[in-house]
Amino acid sequence: MTPEPAPPESAVLVTLADIQAARTRLRDWLGRTPLVPFPDTNLWLKAENLQPTGAFKLRGAFNKLLSLTPEQRERGVVAHSSGNHAGAVAYAARALGLRAVVVMPAGAPQTKLAATRACGAEIVLVGNASEERAAKAAELAQARGLTPVPPYDDPHIIAGAGTVGLELLEDCPDVGTVLVPVSGGGLISGVATAIKALRPDVRVIGVEPELAADAQASLRAGQRVAWPADEVARTLADGLRVTTLGELTWAHIRAHVDDIVTVSEAQMRRAVRDTALHARLVAEPSGAVTVAAALYGGHRLPPGPVVAVVSGGNLDAATLVELLAADR
Repeated sequence: MTPEPAPPESAVLVTLADIQAARTRLRDWLGRTPLVPFPDTNLWLKAENLQPTGAFKLRGAFNKLLSLTPEQRERGVVAHSSGNHAGAVAYAARALGLRAVVVMPAGAPQTKLAATRACGAEIVLVGNASEERAAKAAELAQARGLTPVPPYDDPHIIAGAGTVGLELLEDCPDVGTVLVPVSGGGLISGVATAIKALRPDVRVIGVEPELAADAQASLRAGQRVAWPADEVARTLADGLRVTTLGELTWAHIRAHVDDIVTVSEAQMRRAVRDTALHARLVAEPSGAVTVAAALYGGHRLPPGPVVAVVSGGNLDAATLVELLAADR
């Protein structure tokens, strides 16, 4: 595990006004996702798996693409992603009439590859390391004049994701704790910014797998920490295999996030199963980490309702069948 250089102290953080502007911008393109109760608990699920592409990533993708100049739209965009951001950029680009090129890992779930292709994006496959995807996307941007659409380390992406926080505060005004999956940090950066601006008393806690806990290590160390790609690749949560936080997202996490906790692979698998059987929602492992933390993680949560952001529900049918059939 390697420390990364600290972000510049002058990093400009996304504001509540940026998130509110994103909400206005997205109003004609995206609907509101519901809060779903988990039976017999004080847990509510923010069901971002019910987005048209099955994940929260549409919020940031649309916000970024809608902010482009006419010249940038004409040239097209390039993104890199393990799956959900790829599908979101492809979907938003098709809706707006833009050309999209997406760099994805060869090991991405077939469900995510197929969904991205179905939206008409050009897919370029590389290895499974997030650094390799980022390098290839930068190369394509330079060679073809495409505008990069980062998966998380971008103010428009963060502001779009932050609209999740606005909605859940309105739908659960007495919430005490919000649990958010952490990968590159875009979702938790936006959600924490919105919540702390409006309700600083609400705790915002990130959740990631034990096998890919670079964000927790960073928070404990006080600086960004990178985990090797072969280590984070061990987790079933393919959407949380980023090896280190972004510079901009790290600055937001330091400013607004109360804690980051981890869950085991067994807890995550159980959460996928129980979310489907009890809350009637299909959550991919990356989206179910928050449910696992709330129900089985053994972490002390303050009194009051807990909202767990279920960030996505895209997983292969064979994996879902396997997890549903597993013993508790």
